[in-house]
Amino acid sequence: MGFTELCIRRPVFATVLSLVLVLAGLMSFNRLTIREYPNIDEPQVTVLTTYTGASAEIVESQVTQVLEGSLAGIEGIDTIESTSRAESSRITIRFRNTVDINAATSDVRDRVSRVRNLLPDEISEPNISKVEADAQPIIFLVMQSTSMNALELTDYVDRFVVNRFKNLDGVADVTINGERRYAMRIWIDPSRLAGYGLTVQDVENAIRNQNADIPAGRIESAEREFTVLSRTALATPAEFERIVLKPAGGLQVRLGDVARVELSSADVRREGRYNGKTAISIGIVKQAVANPLDVSREVRAILPRLNADLPEGVSASIGFDSTVFIDRSIENVFTTILEAVALVLIIIFLFLHSFRAALIPIVTIPVSLIATFAIMYATGLSVNSLTMLAMVLAIGLVVDDAIVVLENIYRHIEDGMKPFEAAITGAREIGFAVIAMTLTLAAVYAPIAFTPGRTGRLFLEFAITLAGAVIVSGFVALTLTPMMCSKLLRHAEKKNLFSRVVEGVLGGLERGYRSSLSAALRLRWLVLLMAVGVAGAGGYVLSQMKSELSPVEDRGTITITGNAPEGASLAYTQRYAGQVEQILAGVPELSSYLVIVGAGEVTRFLTFARLKDWDEREVKQQQITQSLLPRLRKIAGVQASASNPASLGVRGFGKPLQIVIQSSASYEEINALADKLVERLRDNPG
Repeated sequence: MGFTELCIRRPVFATVLSLVLVLAGLMSFNRLTIREYPNIDEPQVTVLTTYTGASAEIVESQVTQVLEGSLAGIEGIDTIESTSRAESSRITIRFRNTVDINAATSDVRDRVSRVRNLLPDEISEPNISKVEADAQPIIFLVMQSTSMNALELTDYVDRFVVNRFKNLDGVADVTINGERRYAMRIWIDPSRLAGYGLTVQDVENAIRNQNADIPAGRIESAEREFTVLSRTALATPAEFERIVLKPAGGLQVRLGDVARVELSSADVRREGRYNGKTAISIGIVKQAVANPLDVSREVRAILPRLNADLPEGVSASIGFDSTVFIDRSIENVFTTILEAVALVLIIIFLFLHSFRAALIPIVTIPVSLIATFAIMYATGLSVNSLTMLAMVLAIGLVVDDAIVVLENIYRHIEDGMKPFEAAITGAREIGFAVIAMTLTLAAVYAPIAFTPGRTGRLFLEFAITLAGAVIVSGFVALTLTPMMCSKLLRHAEKKNLFSRVVEGVLGGLERGYRSSLSAALRLRWLVLLMAVGVAGAGGYVLSQMKSELSPVEDRGTITITGNAPEGASLAYTQRYAGQVEQILAGVPELSSYLVIVGAGEVTRFLTFARLKDWDEREVKQQQITQSLLPRLRKIAGVQASASNPASLGVRGFGKPLQIVIQSSASYEEINALADKLVERLRDNPG
């Protein structure tokens, strides 16, 4: 092993090699993306189309079916799902994992443009977007006011608050939920309209023609010119009331004669509530490569200054922060790493009973782990729970190579050889064995990266991180470890009391093992039968165990969704969302709850219930969720359900099973079948 001998003879060179690895790892760590889990979501593209005033049947026949017929021919599609509701069409296309999401989005955009002339002229342009797991708010800020109504608060937030968060590093977008937008609302009196011989279309045309910014050109003279500004846009209810609809008997029929005009909200189809009080929530969406913990820290840092600048009676607070669990998870992983290092140090010291000898493998651990970050950065990985788990497991693996080299060198020193010569001899004897052991361990974990499907994508980063750490540890064991052995190890002429005690205990263990082994060799058939029995018992227990992709974690958050019957109004949905709030108010383990009524549709509401800190409660999140389910089922007007957030980066609200009913029958018949299926499922809740 010429290279190993070179490192022993040139200790500065060996030290620099390890320092270079550490430096590369530290620089890479600062550039790595931090996520909770690897991104395992399939490529998805959505097509959203709005057809104002159209019923669900018209949207289905004139919009959704036309688009689906064109999109179905795109290569690489796994599934197509569509939802047609009053005034809106949503088509979700899920592609296979091998499809590039950008190319798929371009194909979808091209197919939509081909059939655009077959769609109604009144629709809005179809909105085509990639569905990314990172494009979801990670933090919800809650704005409440005792001095402003919802309209005034929305206007203030939109003009003075949103931009302060958009300018933060790592923030991709800021959304407003439960907002109210100013609009001029016109309430027409049908009888008066008919009395003047007018129609709603006449009113619409008059408003469209008389409320517009019209360019008026400019006035030019010999030496000067003036731009003419025509103030034709209307801004107040009184100005709208003076709109002329038609002349009638020498008089002019104005809008105020047939309608009431008021400045109000554009629509009342959503509402936000926080702890039972009306609120507006602001969703902070991070950039795909941004560190969510940095974004959370910046948002929390700006919050005190924001509250100081807000008008009297207006307050801003954190309503929901998903990064708390990420921060706590990564913090626990680093704590586990330190505990593992301490345990390794204790075990090495007990067996070698020398602080000098224990120090050598301990140095190998941080060098190998930090250098692994460079491999992660080079292969496009991220810092997440699974790569950190690989780091924890790697501690026991990266130290093996160093211990093997150390023990072989230490054996020669105990036999009287000088440390320098013992390092060269011991490393030469064990060098190829270390290489074989390193490659064997890497070969065991690397194939996990080639596992197909969602599981393979999930554990890809885990496998590469673990294999990379093992390879780095083998390099360190053949360079830094023998050099340190030649400098630190010494022959102990006389053993101290601690060494004698430990040697006595280990000697007793050795004698006990020798006796047990002798007995096992005499009773071979009994040992064989016991092994078969243990294997059979293990197989039986395995068959009885529950299986799942990942265990449900206590993330400190419960998600509650509610669906009202089709056609329900906002007031209907609000009433039953209020019953959910009353239930949550009686749960002592909750610290706050944010309710968004009209989440996507006016018939839906979404609730984020934040639990108290893990140290402040003894009841687990899963137990609280189970206790809420029967109480939510008793709410007769809506279908409300509580769920635990999905683990391992799976998108959705933790619903493990979805049933799709397909038929050529009418929607009414399919709905009847669905109702029967729901009743049967309720009879079998297990």
